[in-house]
Amino acid sequence: MSPAIGTAQDIQPQAPTQADSTSVPAVQAPDSGNAQPEPAGAQPEAVEPAIQAPAEDATQPAADMVLPHDLSPWGMFMGADIVVKAVMIGLAFASLVTWTVWLAKSLELAAAKLRAQRALRRIVEARSLVELVPGMSSQSDPAALMVQAARHEVELSTEALDHAKGDGLKERVTSHLSRIEAQAGRRMARSTGVLATIGSTAPFVGLFGTVWGIMNAFIGISEAQTTNLAVVAPGIAEALLATALGLVAAIPAVVIYNVFARSIAGYRQVLADASAGVERLVSRDLDFRALPRRAMAAE
Repeated sequence: MSPAIGTAQDIQPQAPTQADSTSVPAVQAPDSGNAQPEPAGAQPEAVEPAIQAPAEDATQPAADMVLPHDLSPWGMFMGADIVVKAVMIGLAFASLVTWTVWLAKSLELAAAKLRAQRALRRIVEARSLVELVPGMSSQSDPAALMVQAARHEVELSTEALDHAKGDGLKERVTSHLSRIEAQAGRRMARSTGVLATIGSTAPFVGLFGTVWGIMNAFIGISEAQTTNLAVVAPGIAEALLATALGLVAAIPAVVIYNVFARSIAGYRQVLADASAGVERLVSRDLDFRALPRRAMAAE
């Protein structure tokens, strides 16, 4: 026999190489419920995408969770910073003072002008100071005080009038009347300085609240690292509200102060007319006092 032909024992099966093992897919047993590790080099099976819940609308602003829904004046006040709240309360109190002064001073000025005009009519209609004093001796308004002061000065100067002219008496009466007039004017102008102060300072106080509110808005931007309207809007709203309150307090104060300035000037004019009337009565009494002596000297 030929040596090339071997026996059955000489023919041995050869082990499959690594290349062969990778080329033939492994037969897997049916899935019994337990996950089996995949062999090395196997292709991953296609995984179907999981059904996810619909994402929130990206166009909906995130400000809905930050931006206050109540942007009314009261809501902005309640949500404001403590400094802005203090500014708003101060301006509201200043506005209340303005209207209180307006009401009280309007009633006082109207009553004073009415009394002064009545007294002026009586002074103009009187023929002498003597007949005017009894009807005004119990009154305390400035015009009545002028009549009383003039009569008192005439009584004190009665003895001097026998040896001197009446020029000194007229000067003393004029001095008394001018002081009474000035005192009445100062009394009537009392509390109007508060209106001038409020009118000149309220805009700047409101401006301070504005600056503080805008500063808080920038601080919110820095902390949130965003320029979202939800971060900026509350501070700007507080700032604008403080500005509005400053104007609400200042504008009426300035207008009312100007109205009172004109009314008080008119009241002082009525007192000046009354003072001039009293001086005329004193001068007339002095002239009539000298008439009998001239008549006796002529005889």
